[in-house]
Amino acid sequence: MPAPLKPREHALPDPAENAPSPPSPWAWVPSLYFVQGIPYVVVMSLTVVLYKRLGVSNADIALVTSWMYLPWVLKPLWSPWVELIRTKRLWIVSLQGVLGALLLATAAAMRSAHFFGWSVLLFWLLAFCSATHDIAADGFYLLGLRPQQQAAFCGVRSTCYRLAMVTGQGLLVVLAGLLESSLGQVARAWSLSFALLGALLLGLFLYHCWVLPRPAADRAETGPSPEQPKDFFLPFTAFFRRPDIARVLLFLLFYRLAESQLVKMVSPFLLDSRAKGGLGLSTAEVGLVYGTVGVICLTAGGLLGGYVISRQGLRFWLWPMVCAIHLPDLVFVYLSQVQPSSLALVSALVGLEQFGYGFGFTAYMMFMIQSAQGPFQTAHYALCTGLMALGMMIPGMWSGALADAFGYRSFFLWVMASTLPGFGVAALVCGQPGFEKLKSMRAGK
Repeated sequence: MPAPLKPREHALPDPAENAPSPPSPWAWVPSLYFVQGIPYVVVMSLTVVLYKRLGVSNADIALVTSWMYLPWVLKPLWSPWVELIRTKRLWIVSLQGVLGALLLATAAAMRSAHFFGWSVLLFWLLAFCSATHDIAADGFYLLGLRPQQQAAFCGVRSTCYRLAMVTGQGLLVVLAGLLESSLGQVARAWSLSFALLGALLLGLFLYHCWVLPRPAADRAETGPSPEQPKDFFLPFTAFFRRPDIARVLLFLLFYRLAESQLVKMVSPFLLDSRAKGGLGLSTAEVGLVYGTVGVICLTAGGLLGGYVISRQGLRFWLWPMVCAIHLPDLVFVYLSQVQPSSLALVSALVGLEQFGYGFGFTAYMMFMIQSAQGPFQTAHYALCTGLMALGMMIPGMWSGALADAFGYRSFFLWVMASTLPGFGVAALVCGQPGFEKLKSMRAGK
C-alpha cells in the first residue's frame, strides 16, 4: 500500500521581509533640523528686528525678547512627559503644524491695532512649542538612526540648523526690507513675510507626516510606577550635589555675560539712525550684514573650533577661545565711536566678531559635554542647556535699558567691561580635571 501523501508545507512569510524599508535619513534629517531652527531664530532674533522697525524702545525689546528664553530654561522640567505620552513622531508632526499655524496667526495679528500684546502672546506660544519640539526631535534622532548614522549625520543636522538661521535671520529680513521699500508699509511687509514663513512650515509639516520613519522603539513609556516620582528627581539632585557644582554654575552663567547683552542690541544699533548713535542701515542691509554674513562666519568659527578641539583637546584651546569670544566685541566699540558708512567694512567687522563668537562658543559646548558625563548624561546635558539659556535671559533683560540710558558708545564700553567675568570663570575651571580627556566633539546647535 503506497504511503499517504504528506501535505505540502508552506513557509510562513516573514513580516520583516515584506515591511517597507525606512526612508533614507537624507529624506528627513536635514528638513527636521531646518524646522527646528526656524522658530528659535524667529523668537530670539527676528523679533528684535521686527519690534525695532515698529518703533518699540530698546528697553522693551530687550526685556520682552529675553523673557522668551524661559521655555528653553525650563524645558527639562516637562521633557519626561514627552517620553510618557504617545510617540515622539506624533509630537513632532503635531507641533510642526501648531508652529506653522502660530506664524500665520502672527501674520494676521500684524494688522491689529493691539499687535504688540498679541505678538508677545504668540511668540511665547511659539517659544514653548519650539522648546518642546526640540525635546521630541532630538529623541527621535536617536531612535530613527543607527549609532553609525547618528555620528555621520551630526554635521548635517548642525549645518541645516544654521541654514535655518540664515533663512530666518538673514533672507527673511532682507525680504521684509525689500517689501518695506516696495509697499511703503512696515506692518504689511512683515505680515507677508510671516505668512510666507508660516506656509513654509506647514508645507514641511505635511512633508514630515509622509516621510518621517516609524521606528519600532518610538513608543510611549509604560505607566508610572511608585518609584518614578523619586526617580524623576534623581538626575536633578545628582547634578546639584556634585562637588564642583559651584564652578560649573559660575561658568555656565557668566562665560557669555558680555555676549548675552551684546546680542540683543546689535540689530537695534545697526538700524538706529546716526543721530541716535546707530549706523542707520536699512532692514534689508541688516539682514545681509548680520543675518547672512554674520551667521555664515559664526558657522565657520564653530566648525573650526570643533576641529581644533578634536585635534588637541579643550585644555589646550581654552584660553584662545576665551579671547576669541570676548576680544572681538571691540568691533562694536569701534563701530559706535566711528560710525563708518561703508557697508563692506561693517559687514567685515560684524563677520569678524561673529567668527570669534562661533570659535569661542565651542569651549562652552565642550564644557557642557564634560559636565554631563555620568549615568544621567541626557538629563544633565538638558540641565546645562537650560542654565545656558538662563545665562542669556537675565543679562539680556537689562541690556536695552542700559543702551537707552547711556547711548550706544557707553553701552559697548560696558559690554567690554562685562567680559571680565568670562575671563574669571575660565581661570576658575581651567585646572578642572577632565579637559584633556575630551578629544572629540559632537556637533550640536
